[in-house]
Amino acid sequence: MNFHQQPVSYVESLTLKVLDLPRMSRFYTDILGFETIEEKENETILGAGGKEILTLQHALELKPKAGRYAGLYHFAVLLPDRKELGKVLLHLHEQRIPLGSSDHQVSEALYLSDPEGNGIEIYRDREPGEWEWRGDQVHMTVDPLDVQEVAQASEGEKWGGMPAGTVLGHIHLHVSDLQAARNFYTDAIGFGAVANLGNQALFVSDAKYHHHIGLNIWNGTGIPALPENEAGLAHYVIRVADGQAQQAMRDRLQQYGAEIRMDGTVLETADPSGNRIRVLPA
Repeated sequence: MNFHQQPVSYVESLTLKVLDLPRMSRFYTDILGFETIEEKENETILGAGGKEILTLQHALELKPKAGRYAGLYHFAVLLPDRKELGKVLLHLHEQRIPLGSSDHQVSEALYLSDPEGNGIEIYRDREPGEWEWRGDQVHMTVDPLDVQEVAQASEGEKWGGMPAGTVLGHIHLHVSDLQAARNFYTDAIGFGAVANLGNQALFVSDAKYHHHIGLNIWNGTGIPALPENEAGLAHYVIRVADGQAQQAMRDRLQQYGAEIRMDGTVLETADPSGNRIRVLPA
């Protein structure tokens, strides 16, 4: 099953506010292999196979992040298969990019940061039939990744950038209150809670994916929203099946009491921690 196309609701893209647009654009294209889909004076849209994944925006008033806020923990780029993960692993090693790694049982993942400290995960999914479900909860681990085996999966092929079929797999957010986040993302957005990490983190998804959105309180509880004039996450996009699905989400958001705004076909809202969301129909 494809968990990143209609009729599934999924996280499609995100926008980052950046301090140095040329430097950040070079990192994402030259080091990570994103293609430039569109370039403007203060904005660069990046993706893979013609599909938008990441937008970088610069404004003169932006300042470096100055505290612990709600916002981006990491965004996760999902590759088509293990072979591509092996190719990326070897490429990033050659580039001497500091990497973390983990085997989550449902997936194999690499972790790094961009030049402005935004967290990035690059991963591949195991087949859904290999995931272990315990009732309505999926079993995820934080085990060591067999990097040798992943590297060998490249079959000696050279890295050639982010391949077609690469998508934004999920986004993981810092929130100020985990229970409030759970209520919002399950009751208003309509995702299912599919995994917990004690009382520290929660994972939600549509269609029993292992997670489209991760939520944690590792920056502390009661943390404020990221200020408008500080670098970091501007917003992320949830793509829903159609206008009817968008209207159903709008009704749930209104019932929940969330602030909403319509801009043409774009539904704009924010979670209780101030993370901004745009909901678009397919």
